[in-house]
Amino acid sequence: MRAGRLRTGLKGWGGVGAMAFACVLAVLAALLLPMVPWHGSGGGGGADDDGHGVARGSQARAAEECTAPEKQTLAPSGDDGPTIDEIRARKGEKRKLVVGVDQNSYRWGYRDPNSGGDAELEGFDIDLAHRIAKDILGDEDAVQFKAIPTDQRVPAIQDGRVDMVVRTMTINCDRLQDVAFSAPYFRTGQQVLAPKSSKITGYNSTLAGKEICTAAGSTALSTLEQDQQDGRLAEGVDLRTTVPNQLDCLVRLQLGEVDAVVTDGALAASQAAQDPTVELKGDAFTTEYYGVAMKKDADDLVRRVNRVLEEWRADRAGGWQHSYDEWLSETMDDAAKSLPPTPQYLRRS
Repeated sequence: MRAGRLRTGLKGWGGVGAMAFACVLAVLAALLLPMVPWHGSGGGGGADDDGHGVARGSQARAAEECTAPEKQTLAPSGDDGPTIDEIRARKGEKRKLVVGVDQNSYRWGYRDPNSGGDAELEGFDIDLAHRIAKDILGDEDAVQFKAIPTDQRVPAIQDGRVDMVVRTMTINCDRLQDVAFSAPYFRTGQQVLAPKSSKITGYNSTLAGKEICTAAGSTALSTLEQDQQDGRLAEGVDLRTTVPNQLDCLVRLQLGEVDAVVTDGALAASQAAQDPTVELKGDAFTTEYYGVAMKKDADDLVRRVNRVLEEWRADRAGGWQHSYDEWLSETMDDAAKSLPPTPQYLRRS
């Protein structure tokens, strides 16, 4: 993709190494990247991680109107509109696409401490953000990244702090009430992450009496809470441990403060790659899709991003497959399991 982009060298880390990685990220965050303020659990709920493909948990409220959230987007178009015009009208150094991202999700959006220098953000989501910036502003580097905690993604869009969020954000029915989504660009599903030595085998009775960590505001948490209420979750599971960012769950797991983590498999696989003492337990127990989130009234931007996604998927030289091979192929099973189906669009004018 971009010239000079370095491949990572973070293989074979142990628990201590991954904790050191988290500390490096925290220092870099303070020095290099403005952090969007965190205000607690926030409205609308983000999730770095997860979601339920079919309405479930708190999403059940919208089940009758929204049973396939990944299809609730607009047909692609290259036409300009008021949102794109406003972005292009920015002057000087401010003439950039402002994108909310993660900076501590290994291989998705993170700073490689082994790359030296200023440790630029890199990963699968970062590639996509550069691609969108190039289409809208003609320069893949005309993008300002803002680090956003899991539960601040929706508020950051609604408050206008960012133009869009590209941060492993699952499309679900609840969020569609607050933001607009692009077509899906990645398919995943929630899984359990636990120490290799653990007797936990998956999302089943072996979780009984265990303490599970999730990200605050994530649909992993809302799914578990609903499953617990409905009797689908193993008896005695403790869900009280929530954290602002998903990587914090890995640190809690390494410290022995929790027994397992629930997040979607795409992120869990990256965390397992950081620390060889942990592993995915069992199969994914949901199907969900990541999308680019934008303001509800930004129809022109939604359509433009959907056109970018179609071109990105079709580009065999430097598109979706190239980014998958570069960042995710070593930690995930198969690109065919991750590529979402051909999008279906709403035909709204």
